[in-house]
Amino acid sequence: MTETTTARTDPPLTGDERAQLMGFVQYFRRTIRVKTAGLSEEDAHRSVLPSPLMTVAGLVSHLRWVEAFWFRVVLDGQPDEAPYTDEDPDAEFKVADRTLADLLDEYDAECSRSDAIAAARQLDDEVPFRKDRRINLRWVLLHMVEETGRHAGHLDVIREMLDGATGE
Repeated sequence: MTETTTARTDPPLTGDERAQLMGFVQYFRRTIRVKTAGLSEEDAHRSVLPSPLMTVAGLVSHLRWVEAFWFRVVLDGQPDEAPYTDEDPDAEFKVADRTLADLLDEYDAECSRSDAIAAARQLDDEVPFRKDRRINLRWVLLHMVEETGRHAGHLDVIREMLDGATGE
């Protein structure tokens, strides 16, 4: 795996707050593609860390549902369609029957829906959140930088353990 396997644009060094926030969100989303490029189906589903949930395929699925929750459910008020339940709160990680290509396509489609929802709002637009609280688009974008960046780091470690591939 090299940086040239998947195009990725660095976040802008200057610009308004929205451009920089979206730049970092997009950068980390593309990093997920970089970290999964060229990986075999077997390796995408192989657990190399103590948790059997921490597979490349499981993390891609999880990130898809994180996008859906924060943008579709929280910001847009749509129903939560994620596979997790109270009985199985980690169900989105359990994707042994799914191909990595399909999971990546679903992730990309979810990111596109997220972008459309974000584009229709101002950073300060607030929505109700968890009963008596409120949340705005700025917080969600900052959280997506943190969440996606953290899991990109997990993919870094997993990928190096699987096949020795390293890179930013």
